[in-house]
Amino acid sequence: MRGRRPRGALAGTAAGILLAGLALFTGAGSAAAAPVTDCTQWGTTELQGGAYTYQQNEWNSSARQCVSVDTTTGAWKLTEANFSLTTAGPPATYPSSYKGCHWGACTVNSGLPIRVSELGGARSTFDTTQVASGAWNAAYDLWFNSTPTTDDQPDGTELMIWINHRGGVQPIGSRTATITADGRTWDVWTGPGASGWKVISYVLQGGATAVTDLDVKRLVDDAAARGQINPAHYLIDAEAGFEIWQGGQGLGVNSFSFDARKGSGGGDTTPPTAPSNLRSTGASSSSASLAWDPATDDVGVTSYDVYRGGTRVGSTGGTTYTDTGLTASTAYSYTVRARDAAGNVSPPTGPVSVTTESGGGTGTGNLKVQYKTSDTSATDNTIGMNLKVVNTGSGTRSLKDVEIRYWFDDSASSYTTWCDWAQIGCSNLTHSVSTNGTTTGANRYLKVNVTDGTLAPGASTGDIQLRLHRSDWSNLNEADDYSHGTASTYTDAPKIGIYSGGRLLWGTAP
Repeated sequence: MRGRRPRGALAGTAAGILLAGLALFTGAGSAAAAPVTDCTQWGTTELQGGAYTYQQNEWNSSARQCVSVDTTTGAWKLTEANFSLTTAGPPATYPSSYKGCHWGACTVNSGLPIRVSELGGARSTFDTTQVASGAWNAAYDLWFNSTPTTDDQPDGTELMIWINHRGGVQPIGSRTATITADGRTWDVWTGPGASGWKVISYVLQGGATAVTDLDVKRLVDDAAARGQINPAHYLIDAEAGFEIWQGGQGLGVNSFSFDARKGSGGGDTTPPTAPSNLRSTGASSSSASLAWDPATDDVGVTSYDVYRGGTRVGSTGGTTYTDTGLTASTAYSYTVRARDAAGNVSPPTGPVSVTTESGGGTGTGNLKVQYKTSDTSATDNTIGMNLKVVNTGSGTRSLKDVEIRYWFDDSASSYTTWCDWAQIGCSNLTHSVSTNGTTTGANRYLKVNVTDGTLAPGASTGDIQLRLHRSDWSNLNEADDYSHGTASTYTDAPKIGIYSGGRLLWGTAP
C-alpha cells in the first residue's frame, strides 16, 4: 500500500492534554474553503492546487488519527491522536505534507526528481505548531532512489532533518559528527534503516518550531560528501511532518514550502512572468500581510520570493505572505518575484508600501487578561506564566483570532515555546516569539493565538499555562521585561495585550 514502509528511531515518555470546559467550534479553515477532515489510516488530500499532498501515513498503528486540512493554504492540524507505542521501536505514524513523487504518486510541477549531481539548489520553509506532551519529532524526510521514480520502497538513502523533538526520541543509528550549516548547528546521525537502506539524520541543536529559507542542498551535499548519498541517484520527494510515538493531538504544520532546481544546463531557461496586483491585506504594529495574483510559466511556477526594501525575507508556495518582526508606525516597501523549478526568476512586481500600526495605545475592547507568575526566579533559563482571558462584555464573545502578547526584552536569535496545560486545550492555541523593533523592555513578545472557542459574559478561559526559553537554554533576565510581574494570584494585567484583527482590545502597548 502506498505510504506503508518501515521507518526507524528510538524514544522517551508521554503526557496528556486536558481539553475541557469551553464550547468549541468544529474547526478553523481558510475563508476560501471549508477545512477537510480525514480520519482514515492512509488518506491523502491535495494541497494548493496539487502542488503538495497531505498524507495521513499511519503506517505502524491502527489507532484513530484525525486531521483538519486547509487545502488552500496547506496548513493542517491533528485534531485526534493519542498514540501510546513504546519508544524503543519505530513510530506509529508520520502525518506529513510532501512534494515530488512519493511511492509513485507525484505532485504537480514539483521540479522533482532531480539527479543529486545536477541539484543546483534546494530551499525550504517549515513552520509548525508543537505541543508540550507526548513523544514525537518535527522532521523532514527526503528520499533518494537509483531511478527517477518508484512505486515501492526507494533503494537509495533516507535523509531526515529534525527541527525539534521531545519525549527522549533520537534518530536511528548513532551520532557521528556535529556540523555548522546554513548558520545552524546540527548533530549528524548515521545508521542502516529497518530494511537495510542508508539513513542519515541532521538534528538541530536547541530545536525550533520553524525554519525559514533553510538551505537543504547544503545538508544534501554534506551527506554526499560522507558517502551516505550516491550522486548518481535522484532526489524524488521531500516530506515534512511529525513522527509520533505517543500523544500527537494538536501537532500541526502552519506552512511548508520546498523548492528544488537543477544547476546550469538543466534545459529550462525561460523565466516566469512577473506576479501581478501585489497588494496589502492588513497590518499590525509588527507585521504586514500581502497578496498577489499568480505568475505563469512554460513549465510551472514553484514558489514566490518576497522582498522587503530589496532584501529577500521569505518564500512561499502560495500567493499570500505575512512579514513579521516589524517596527510600529513604519513604512515598508515590498516586491515579489516568481521562481520555477529550474531556478529561473521573474521580474519583480511593482512595489507596494505598507505602514505598520502604532505600537502604543490602550485597548478599549470587551476582553481582559489576568496573570500570575509560574516562575519565581527572574534570572533562570525560562519565562513562565499563567494567563486567563476574561469576557468583560454583555454578550457571548468568539475567541477565534484573539491574540495575546506578552512583551519581554532579550537578544537571542531563536526560542522554543510551550503550552504546558490549558483548560481550553493546548490544541486550541498556537504560540511563537516575534520581534518588536528596538522598544526598550519589549523588543520581543510571546504571541499566543486562540484558534477556536467562545466565552459567555463574565466567563474566563481558565488557566493557560505557558513558558518559553532560548533555544540554547541559556539564562534570561526578566527584571526589566515590560510584561513581567510577580503576582502569585490572578491579577488584571494591563501590560499584557489582547489583539483581534490587529486592533488592541486590552492593555497598554509599549
